[in-house]
Amino acid sequence: MKLPMMLMLTGKEAPVKKISLLLLLVTMGMSNLCLSNAWASEYGVTDSTIRIGGVMDLKGDAKGLGQGMKIGIEAAIKGERIQGRRVTFSALNDFYNPKHTIEATERLLKQGTFLVMGNVGTPTAKVSLPILAQNNVPAVGFFTGAGILRPGEGDIINYRASYVQETANVINAAMASGIRPRNICAFVQNDAYGMAGVAGIKRALAKQSSMKGVVKLLDQIIAVEGENPVRNNIGPIGTYARNTLKSREGYISLKRWEEKTGDRCRLVVTVGAYAPIAGFAGYSRYKNEDWLISAVSFTGADNLKEALKQYRINEGVIMTQVVPALDSNLAIVKKARKAIAASQFGYVSLEGYIVGKLFLKFMRDIKGDITRNNFLKAVRGSKFEFDGLKMDFSKDNQGSDFVMLRYLDGDGYRNMKGADWRT
Repeated sequence: MKLPMMLMLTGKEAPVKKISLLLLLVTMGMSNLCLSNAWASEYGVTDSTIRIGGVMDLKGDAKGLGQGMKIGIEAAIKGERIQGRRVTFSALNDFYNPKHTIEATERLLKQGTFLVMGNVGTPTAKVSLPILAQNNVPAVGFFTGAGILRPGEGDIINYRASYVQETANVINAAMASGIRPRNICAFVQNDAYGMAGVAGIKRALAKQSSMKGVVKLLDQIIAVEGENPVRNNIGPIGTYARNTLKSREGYISLKRWEEKTGDRCRLVVTVGAYAPIAGFAGYSRYKNEDWLISAVSFTGADNLKEALKQYRINEGVIMTQVVPALDSNLAIVKKARKAIAASQFGYVSLEGYIVGKLFLKFMRDIKGDITRNNFLKAVRGSKFEFDGLKMDFSKDNQGSDFVMLRYLDGDGYRNMKGADWRT
């Protein structure tokens, strides 16, 4: 074998040049190794693993939601391999606090994450999505129905129906059952999450010619900016500050609206976390209000049911759900019931399981190497039935439009009946 001309050195200059050449080759080798590691770290893919992660509340006031998503995702990916690689999931806590979300998101990316999945919350998504977009990291199956993810900034793949769909669904059902538009009020979290719900209420009421004045007030409420701005005492809306249990000011806002208009609230649409929503329900019952209260899926049906027990409330509460009933015979639900411990199986963990299985389905549909671009190609434009669930990504970045109404009746939820509205 012939040596390269540069190695064919003789005389006194050979040792020096050989040493220099050796150093050059070592440096080049280390550079290639670093580049290889950087590439793997960027995408979270090695020869043996695919690393994904999520940022959620695991220790704060909304920990039931974060823990539920974590349990469901981990059950879905347990023991699974994609192109011979083991899938791992790293969940970081953010206390449902945007400041901590930023820190946790940046930490995930430094660790090397293929994509971020199952994040919980709208205000937290609001700060994490720009970071993910800047780094070309897909955001998959976030536990929020807010408009900022539809279509949103960056590469976002949603499983669930939007808050607009959830709130509009319950309002339309209420009006169809005889509740007048002017008897519909709301109690919401005073941030992007709550305003996403107000946008849904506005969309439903805008179809009623008699509600033009109210719709203008809702526009005014949505337009207010800042951290926890004044939104009470403007329209049929009461608000509370995120990560607090203060419901009295929001309640007073609704009572003042009743006094001002002469129209009493019959249905109060709530958009918030389970603890403050339960506190609001308890306070309104203490004040002898017979309001029917609805909550969106993010509130967490199981967590809300448990929180309501301390106020001895086990009826008069509607939950909109974006996953099938827990006793459904759909294949995806049967598989989830088998994979998740009975004590941990609920609507949130079921959603986490669905999100995890959808991720695996798309990963297996990848043609060629495992890259983020190839993953997104596998998702976009697809339309299929997934273990009984209809998924359609052909028109937008949201797979499911499924919404159902469930009514709290004793120790559990059942399908909503017409008589429940009148009761």
